[in-house]
Amino acid sequence: MTIAQRINQIRQHLPSHVRLIAVTKQVSPDIMRQAYQAGIRDFGENRLQEALSKQEHLQDLPDICWHFIGHLQTNKAKKVLDSFQWIHSVDSLSLLQRLEGYSVELSNPPQVCLQVKVLPDPNKYGWTIPELLQDLPRIEQCTQVKIQGLMTILPWGLDETETLKAFETTRDLAQELNERSQLQLRELSMGMSGDYHLAIKAGATMIRLGTILFGERLK
Repeated sequence: MTIAQRINQIRQHLPSHVRLIAVTKQVSPDIMRQAYQAGIRDFGENRLQEALSKQEHLQDLPDICWHFIGHLQTNKAKKVLDSFQWIHSVDSLSLLQRLEGYSVELSNPPQVCLQVKVLPDPNKYGWTIPELLQDLPRIEQCTQVKIQGLMTILPWGLDETETLKAFETTRDLAQELNERSQLQLRELSMGMSGDYHLAIKAGATMIRLGTILFGERLK
C-alpha cells in the first residue's frame, strides 16, 4: 500500500473536525512530498535540527503547517518559536514563561498546547494534574503565547479500557481548566498510530500519526 493510499484510508474514517498531523521523524523530504501530494499539510517533528533541514528542502511548499511535538529544551525555545506554527510539547511553567518572554517580540506567536501526564510515567515529560492546577494562576498570566489546548502521550502497555479512560481524563481536565480560569482550551492533541481511534472517541481534535503512515523507523 502506498503512502497516499494509507492516508486516504485513514481519512475516510476521520471526523471532519479532527486534524491529522503526519509525524515525520526520520522521514525524508521526498517521502514528505508524497504525503503532501496526498493532501497532508500538517507535519510534526520531534527534533529541531532535523526539522530545520527539512523546512529548507520543502520551502517551495509554503502552505505547510509545522508542529513541534518533541521535548523542547529551553535553550532552543527561541529557534522553535521562529520555525513552527504549533508547539504541542510545552511541558513546564519555566518553558511556558520562556516562550512568553520571547513571544513579546513576535507579531504572530505560535499556538501551543500544555503537555500533561494524566498517568504516572517516568519516561514522559509534562505537568501532572495537581501540578497543572497549582500553576494555573501563573499560566493564566502568559497572554502573549496562544495557549490552545492540552497534549498528552500515554504510557506503554495500557489496554483499551485504560487508554480510553486516560484520554477522557485529559478531555475532562481541559474542561475543568476552562471553568476555573480565563483559558479557552479547545484543542486536544492526543492519539498516535496505535490508539488514535480511542483518542477520537474521547474527543481528540488533533492526532499525531507516524508509523501507520510511514512504517517503522529507528528509535
